[in-house]
Amino acid sequence: MGPDYHRPDLDFQVPGHYQYTPVELVLPEPDDQWWRVFNDPELNLIVEQVLKNNLDIKRATAAVLEVRAQLVSTRADRFPQVGAQGQAERQQIPKGTSNDRTFNSYDLALPASFEIDLWGRLARAEEAARADLLQAEENRRTVAQTVVAEAVTLYLQMESFERGIDIDIKLIESFRRSLNLVESRYRRGLSSVLDVRQARRLLAGAEATLPSLRQDLGTTQQALSVLLGRYPETRPPRLQPEDYYKRLEPVPPGLPSKLLLRRPDVKAAEARLEALNALVGVAKASRFPRITLTGNYGYSSDDLNRLFKPESELWSIAAGIAQPLFDAGKLQATQRAAEARYQQGVAEYAKTVLTAFAEVEGAFLTREEQLKRREYVVTFLLEAREAQRIAESRYEKGLTDFLTVLDTQRSRFEAERDLLEVDFALMNNRVNLHRALGGGWGDPGPVMLGHEDQTMKRTKGE
Repeated sequence: MGPDYHRPDLDFQVPGHYQYTPVELVLPEPDDQWWRVFNDPELNLIVEQVLKNNLDIKRATAAVLEVRAQLVSTRADRFPQVGAQGQAERQQIPKGTSNDRTFNSYDLALPASFEIDLWGRLARAEEAARADLLQAEENRRTVAQTVVAEAVTLYLQMESFERGIDIDIKLIESFRRSLNLVESRYRRGLSSVLDVRQARRLLAGAEATLPSLRQDLGTTQQALSVLLGRYPETRPPRLQPEDYYKRLEPVPPGLPSKLLLRRPDVKAAEARLEALNALVGVAKASRFPRITLTGNYGYSSDDLNRLFKPESELWSIAAGIAQPLFDAGKLQATQRAAEARYQQGVAEYAKTVLTAFAEVEGAFLTREEQLKRREYVVTFLLEAREAQRIAESRYEKGLTDFLTVLDTQRSRFEAERDLLEVDFALMNNRVNLHRALGGGWGDPGPVMLGHEDQTMKRTKGE
């Protein structure tokens, strides 16, 4: 009973490839360890530890085990149920009813029952439970994907803060040299006290930035420790190279849009839709008669010594049928509700797919524009450094005022910050791109549960 599941048609057209990639269709080889594109052994180790020790992943794994046990329980309804019953009783009856007012009775029986799934109600229930298990597994993968992406982002952000600290320290040294120069000229009467104050103000502003950067670095390190399942700790900043973003491998051209079907949240939404479709069949089959076979075999005697004698043997076989005749439309309404939930699932699935496409296209668009921005920022930084060098040289010779030097120093400081910002944006964009495409996150592997895994394989027909 009920419709067989088919992937629904979406109300929008899906392109063959993404808008902001070259049209040449090149399907890259799948790589689950996508974070290795950053060429950082420490990052690789961190991700491995996250997949092993993260508490969110452990919780999601336990949820999969719960749903798997529910599937085994649901599937058991399709098999005969056999039990064992035993009873020993000693009874006294009122006076005048029998010569022997006290007697014993002993019973031992093996009752059995089996529902003939003529309309497929139990089969559809098992189908829904299997889809629930698939959804739970994909939810676990979604958690793993999210946690890995967050860990990589925190690591890259940590590197960015370390680079920022290094930039700030170098700028402080530069501002101190400028202050020494201004004070030297002031003592010789070649500069005003205003120039000295301006140089001290600029130096103090750069020094005031350093504690905030160290604080941001520490909180980022603590957040990463939590993802690793460790006590929040900090460590001194490392020395980062000036330009590390170029180590990234280029994005393959012509990524086909069908890669999006690898996303675990899309697969989870479709699994939920499949479960809702099966529940429609359960509701429909519930409106038809239920046929049940029951049997009982055992022994009954008033003497324990004769309990297993042939004359104490008893058995029974029965077949029963139950059909609702009048329920004021309850079962029909239940079926209509299941059909409505399926339609809600279709809308949710379509929205999930559409949102996923938006995330991918947004990541490609951001990458394209940030690459253009970086070219301008690099040019701006080179010009700002050269302008600062010329201004300081001219100031030493008395050919320009200190206000010009201050302006070039501020411009260089802004350019250094802009390059730091755009580099992190590009690195983080690569993380978002892998996450949006749905491929390349760390796969924790299937949850193993001994004998029940074999049951699952038989269930799936493997």
